Parts: sequence; structure tokens; C-alpha cells
Amino acid sequence: MSKKERKSKEREKEREERRDEFEERVVHLARTAKVVKGGRRFAFRAVVVVGDKQGRVGIGIGKAREVPDAIRKASDRAKKTMVVVPRLGNTIPHEVTAKSGSGKVMLKPASPGTGVIAGGGVRAVVEAAGVSDILSKSLGSDNILNVVQATFAALKELQDFRVEAGHRGVEPRQLAPYWYKEETYG
Repeated sequence: MSKKERKSKEREKEREERRDEFEERVVHLARTAKVVKGGRRFAFRAVVVVGDKQGRVGIGIGKAREVPDAIRKASDRAKKTMVVVPRLGNTIPHEVTAKSGSGKVMLKPASPGTGVIAGGGVRAVVEAAGVSDILSKSLGSDNILNVVQATFAALKELQDFRVEAGHRGVEPRQLAPYWYKEETYG
């Protein structure tokens, strides 16, 4: 076996291990057309969400002439853009609103047992992040690409209330959500 063959097998093995580690979800597939002299050239755009359900999530967009190639590109980009989402139990630590293009998304923490109250794009992103109790509302455009990007931006804006309390110089108890205070501080 040559050196190149061994390296390619090792790379393939690493890719398989990473695939097992993350959950991939194709959120949207769109066929696009480019008009050229000879007619139309069709391509595909894929929006993929990748997460480990333990607080890490990423989104990626891939474009290619074939669907599998577009999905693969989007998946690779999603893995590169992964961020850690601060969670508080099974929900988010505080309310947040974010915008991407004309898509605007509001996310609110929910009491334990509420479930994921969210639409398609928002649901895919928050479930991949491992958030199982959340309330959300899509306020702007219903374009799924903008909604997914706005949700991802909102999750990146989240901060742990304990860290924020340290920055402000107050007790974490003052910034804790009302339902968390009852469970922890009595």
C-alpha cells in the first residue's frame, strides 16, 4: 500500500468518526437557475444544520450542480462554523432576538417540560444544539435561509447569567431566570 492510499484511508476514517459524533439535518434544498447563452444551467443550494445535542451547533450553506455535493459542502461548512451555546438545564439562559436579512427570530427560555415551540428552521437549529425547552417566534421574513441564520445569530448572542453577573458585579441570584431561582436558591 502506498503512502497516499494510507493517508486517504486515515482521512476517510476520521470523517466517519466525525459523522457519528454529530447529527446532520438538511433544512432546505433549493434548485437555482443561471441563464447562459445556451439556455439554463441548474444548480442546487443546501442548508444544513450540524449539532451534537450537547450545546454545540453550526450551520452551513453549500452550492453545487448535484444535490449530494451541495449537501456535503454545506455539512463541511457547518462543522467549521460550530459554536458553543450556553444552556441552563434544557433551555437557554435568557431571552434574545436576532436578525439576518429580513428574517427576525425571538427566542425565550421555557419552563421544564414545555418542549420546543418553534417552526421548521428554528426547530432544526435549537434541537441540534440540545435545547429541549424553548419558546420562539419568527417575526420577519419566512425565508428559511434567513430564519436559520437569524436563529444561529441569536444562539451566538447568548451568555451564561453567572458570567454576566460577574461582569456587572452583582449576585448571580439577581440575574437567574425566575424558574431557575425556585429550583436552585429556594
